[in-house]
Amino acid sequence: MDNVLEKQRSAHEIIERLEQAIVDQYMEDAKTHRERLFNEHAVNKFLTRISEKSAYLSELYQDKDGLRQSEMEALSGSSEFNEFYERLKVIKEHHRKYPNEPVELAEMEFIQTAKRREEEDFEELEKLFSGEESLGRYLDLNAVHILYVNLKGVKKLDYLQFLSEFDDFATIYPKSTKTSEEYRHYLNELFDYLHQFFRRAKPLYDLADLEESAQKEFEQQWSEGQVKGWEEGDRQGDNLFCPACQKQFTKQTVYDAHLTAKKHIKAQNKLDQEQQTANGSSNGTVSSRDNKRKAIAWKERLIAKYAEALNDYREETRSNVERKQALTDRERALEQEQEQVELIDQESDEEDEERIYNPLKLPLGWDGKPIPYWLYKLHGLGVEYPCEICGNYVYMGRKAFDKHFQEWRHAHGMRCLGIPNTRQFHEITKIEDAYALYEKQKKENMNEAARADTIEEYEDAEGNVYNKKIYEDLKRQGIL
Repeated sequence: MDNVLEKQRSAHEIIERLEQAIVDQYMEDAKTHRERLFNEHAVNKFLTRISEKSAYLSELYQDKDGLRQSEMEALSGSSEFNEFYERLKVIKEHHRKYPNEPVELAEMEFIQTAKRREEEDFEELEKLFSGEESLGRYLDLNAVHILYVNLKGVKKLDYLQFLSEFDDFATIYPKSTKTSEEYRHYLNELFDYLHQFFRRAKPLYDLADLEESAQKEFEQQWSEGQVKGWEEGDRQGDNLFCPACQKQFTKQTVYDAHLTAKKHIKAQNKLDQEQQTANGSSNGTVSSRDNKRKAIAWKERLIAKYAEALNDYREETRSNVERKQALTDRERALEQEQEQVELIDQESDEEDEERIYNPLKLPLGWDGKPIPYWLYKLHGLGVEYPCEICGNYVYMGRKAFDKHFQEWRHAHGMRCLGIPNTRQFHEITKIEDAYALYEKQKKENMNEAARADTIEEYEDAEGNVYNKKIYEDLKRQGIL
C-alpha cells in the first residue's frame, strides 16, 4: 500500500517494535563489561532509528503536499464504500499477480536481532577500541601527549602527570602558546578523541545536554570577561600582547623589536582596515581575530567538561598506567597472554571488570587489585621516608627507602652535590649531613698515609698479630 495513512501506521508500528526491543535488551542479564557495552551500542542504534522514524512521521503529519488530507476526505465522504472496494480490488490484483510472494512480519526483524549475538558482533565492537583502551575501560591519550610535549613553552609533564592536568588550561598552558597553530591542532586532536571516546565507550550519554549547559555558562562568562585564562585583561589590556598579530610576548624588548617587522606592519594595516569597515559604530564589530580567541576558549571549556564527565575513566587509566609501570617484562608478557585468553574464552557468568573498591588507597598488586591490608602494614607502606638529596622525594615503606640509595635519582642528587655515592653515605638523606660526612672523610684521607703503618697487620709463626711498624722492629732485632 502506497497511501499516506498506511505509511503512518507502518512507521508507528516500527517505533513501537523498537521501543519493545530496547526493553528486551535491558532485560537481558549482561554480566561482563563486553556484554554491557554491546547492549548499550544496540540500544543506541534502536534510539537512532526511532529518531529517524519520528522525523519521517512528523513530515507526513505536516502534509505539505495535501495527500493525507485528500485521503481522509475520500474515506470520510459520501462515496466511502466505493473507495473501500477500489482499494480492496488493488490488493486482490496484487496477490493475483504475485501469489507466492513471501511475507516477512515486521516483528521478526527484532526477534532475530535479540537472539543473534554471535562472536562476529563482539569482534566489530572490539575494533572500535585500541589495545590500550581495553574495550573502553581506559583512555589512550599517548598520541595527544606527544603533541603536548612538542608544544613550545608548556610545562613538561610525563604521561601520568598529563592525565591529571591536561584540562588545567589556565595553569600549564602559557598565553603565548595559545595563539600558535600547533596549539590549535593539539586542541582539535584532544577534543576529537574525547568526543569519539564518548561515542564509543558511553554511547547513551547525552552529549547535547552537556554541551548546551556548557554553552550557556561560557557565553555569560565570556561577555563578562570571567573565562578562566581568558580574562578581560588578557584579551585587551596586556602591555605585552599584540592585538594585530594575536601574540603574547614575555619580554618588553622582544615586543618592541617586533613592532618594526614587516609581518607586524602588514597585520596592523589589515586590522586598521577591519576597524574602518565597522559601519561607524563606537565599539566596532568583534574582529575575526577575537572570534578565533573565543573559539579556542570555547573548545577548552568543552574539553574541560568532557574531562570532568570522564573523571572515573581518568582515575582508572592512571591506576592502570601505574600498575603497568611496576610490572617486569615477564609479567607484562604474561598479562598480554592472559588478556588474549580471556578474549577468546570469556564466559558470560564471570563477573570480571567490577569496580575495584579501594577506600584506603592501597597500592595495586600484579593482578590489578589492592594488596591485603595486613601486607600493607607488614611492609610499612604507610610510613613516609623523605629524602632531601632526591629533591624531597617521599618513599613509601622501608624497603623502597633502602633500595633507592642505589637508584638513579639518589645517584643523580649526589652527583649534583659533588659527592661520590659510596657505601659510607647510606642512610644519609639530608644535604647538610652529606656535606659534613664528606668533609670528615677528606680530613681522614689526609692522615691516611701517616697511619698506614698502624693500619696494616702482620702475623708471626705462632699466630700473634702485630701492626707493620712493631712487626718490622721485632724482626730486625731477631726476636721473630
